Amino acid sequence: MAIKIKHPVPSDIDIAQACKMKPILQVAEEIGLKEKDLELYGPYKAKVHLEVRDRLKKRKNGKYIDVTAITPTPLGEGKTTTTVGLSQALGAHLKQNVITCIRQPSMGPTFGIKGGAAGGGYSQIVPMEDFNLHLTGDIHAVSAANNLLAAAIDARILHERDPKIDDDKLAAAICPDGNFPPAVQKRANRLGIKASKLADLTAEDKRRLFRLDIDPASITWMRVVDINDRLLRGIRIGLGDDEKGNERNTGYDIAVASEVMAILGLTTGIEDMRERLGRIVIGTNTKGEAVTAEDLGVAGAMTVLMKDALLPNLMQTLEGTPAFVHAGPFANIAHGNSSIVADQIALKLADYVVTESGFGADIGMEKFMDIKCRNSGLIPNAVVLVATVRALKMHGGGPKVVAGRPLDKAYTEENLALLEKGMPNLLKHIENAKLFGIPVVVAINSFKYDTKEEVALIKRLVEEADSTAVACSHWANGGKGAKEIGEVVMDACKQKSNFEFLYPLDWSIKQKIETIACKIYGASGVDYTPEAEAKIELYTRLGFDKLPICMAKTHLSLSHDVALKGRPMGFRLPIRDIRASVGAGFLYPLCGTMRTMPGLPTRPVFYDVDLDLKTGKVLGLF
Repeated sequence: MAIKIKHPVPSDIDIAQACKMKPILQVAEEIGLKEKDLELYGPYKAKVHLEVRDRLKKRKNGKYIDVTAITPTPLGEGKTTTTVGLSQALGAHLKQNVITCIRQPSMGPTFGIKGGAAGGGYSQIVPMEDFNLHLTGDIHAVSAANNLLAAAIDARILHERDPKIDDDKLAAAICPDGNFPPAVQKRANRLGIKASKLADLTAEDKRRLFRLDIDPASITWMRVVDINDRLLRGIRIGLGDDEKGNERNTGYDIAVASEVMAILGLTTGIEDMRERLGRIVIGTNTKGEAVTAEDLGVAGAMTVLMKDALLPNLMQTLEGTPAFVHAGPFANIAHGNSSIVADQIALKLADYVVTESGFGADIGMEKFMDIKCRNSGLIPNAVVLVATVRALKMHGGGPKVVAGRPLDKAYTEENLALLEKGMPNLLKHIENAKLFGIPVVVAINSFKYDTKEEVALIKRLVEEADSTAVACSHWANGGKGAKEIGEVVMDACKQKSNFEFLYPLDWSIKQKIETIACKIYGASGVDYTPEAEAKIELYTRLGFDKLPICMAKTHLSLSHDVALKGRPMGFRLPIRDIRASVGAGFLYPLCGTMRTMPGLPTRPVFYDVDLDLKTGKVLGLF
């Protein structure tokens, strides 16, 4: 589908609203899907049934491409823009059968300071308003499931503490007909209690089965909302007249930081999702034993809330190539990748699947390889590493960038010395990708101030690292501006790869942490607080030590320190705590203080957003 390119490039929303989109049924038909495979959400988006994957299971998978980036800076690298531009190049200009797979963005950053995540310029997912604002309600489903579990935790504590409710009354309330509901039967089986109704229980078994004895101080489960609301980071609950004696401190995370969202991204089907939701650990009981969503009897209801969210969302790029938009886990505390089920379906329908992992190659790509690929069984054929001249200059020690202020001349004039000082960051990320045995192509996302000499310098140093760098202009020229890198990526996908994980799962928790810290980040070692040491002992005792590691650290540096740009070396990585996302299937060590609820800036971008009441068009959305 041809698009009319204008220079100077209009705003993202003007470009998106000027696009003549294909009906989503046409997009589906062009990749071999029928109307019965879809749940339509208006004329331009639809959900895709997982039965498609089962129907095509014998079909050979297409080539699998992960787009990642250098360490992010406030100047922006254009990773999503490159992902979309590459897809448009492969599909619209190189005539390949291609599907894009990317995450759904949170509305928190959309209305905060970042803005949207649909790409930019002439490389976007459309309709961009739908992409950035509700889409088909998946994030709302995550919020509902998460908060149902939070409510179940506090209700259970309250009722178990009620002196008027003894063991018999508690059991009768949970099993009103005397028979065990499925969740209670699961718990009975796990505890080794051979019964299926109340009449067969001893008094001791009744207490073991129905008294969870949750330790309030151990609860790690937070409520969520998909808005940047910093004052909810820490709250005190239980202050109502009917809840006296049940006060405790807790807080809110942003919805996409929920383990439920991480599960959505990593699950492989409805049965698997049901099991994962049941395995969520919310804390421990007074004996130090794990308490799960299954123990609380709420996992089945959470699955009901999430069943439609499990289906990937089909959309399109500006040039009419198909895109799956599904799941949106945070990339710092979670794995930061779109869903496995979307990738699995796409790989059966297309010759090339272009997906994207969050932040730099030290975070999203490492988690893509060590967590997502372990769960999916899929192996990537190539990595595309996005870099910009100006961001590399910042890694070289360039002046601080302040939003709203003009760029320093270091970024608008040629400065080869500064650029070369920043190149070690890019070269380290190339090394990181090659640790997994995958071919790497560097995409130099072009900006108007870039000079031929600066681009040539990047190409030369990347070539010395045994990779290829290609300058791209997809933001200004759409898929045509990424045609050259599309050809290079196709060649890279033909190369023989020697994929391997960074670590085996049977290593100890510390071995896995230290391997990531030293090999990926460049640390000289790891330091653990007493709290982290205690968690390692606890999780090893509970049998969680065989899970992969999902490091929670800043995205703004290869290290834990945002001030250390470029390629820091010789630092020691501090681990202040470790938490368990057992349902999602990973442990996440905390390297410093991690924000799971962003805050609004003094001047949020929602100031610019409004609705044209005459036309119904969204205004000011980037």
